[in-house]
Amino acid sequence: MTYLLYGSWRSGSCAVECALAEVGAEYEVREVSLREDEQRGSGYEEVNPQRKIPALVIDGGPVLTESAAILLTLDERHPEAGLLPPGGTARRAQALRWLLFAAAEIYPVVEINDYPERFAPDPAGTEAMRERAREIWRTRWIVVEEHVTGDPFLSPGGFSLTDVYLAVVSRWAQQDDWRPAHLPKVERLTAAVAARPAIAPVWARHFGST
Repeated sequence: MTYLLYGSWRSGSCAVECALAEVGAEYEVREVSLREDEQRGSGYEEVNPQRKIPALVIDGGPVLTESAAILLTLDERHPEAGLLPPGGTARRAQALRWLLFAAAEIYPVVEINDYPERFAPDPAGTEAMRERAREIWRTRWIVVEEHVTGDPFLSPGGFSLTDVYLAVVSRWAQQDDWRPAHLPKVERLTAAVAARPAIAPVWARHFGST
């Protein structure tokens, strides 16, 4: 199995890279700089017409996009790694619930925070748009915090890919001062993910010490 990951520093590709490291897969990361807006260039548009990252090419086949879909695919391809709880269990249902909650309810808000000019009808309203996005972001993370039932991970049953996804997404939206006081469970979860032996080098490269 060969994997080619298109990604960028501190982006959603970090969750995919962490998953690849966790299963011990060999992979190549091809940098697409968000800071330089390389994802919006014609070269990358040929990889992903949505001009977003991450994107993953498996065994030279078609491109797979959407970080949650990529993680679910890796779980299917590497069942021996136990990236998600077994099918048909309540633990798996809850892991998928919160994985998709983060993907559908939190992840999209980050684009508004990072690029409010794409959404504000009046350029003068971009900062108000960004602040509203951050308010929504914080409200939705409180929902996650209230449903972390494990210690340190989301579920008492232990680690899963959902923990990786939550850890990565929690680092966004410039909320470093807000998180510790309001999301202590998420902070413990993130620290535990960052400390996993296979993931630690990947995490340090993207986020430094947590």
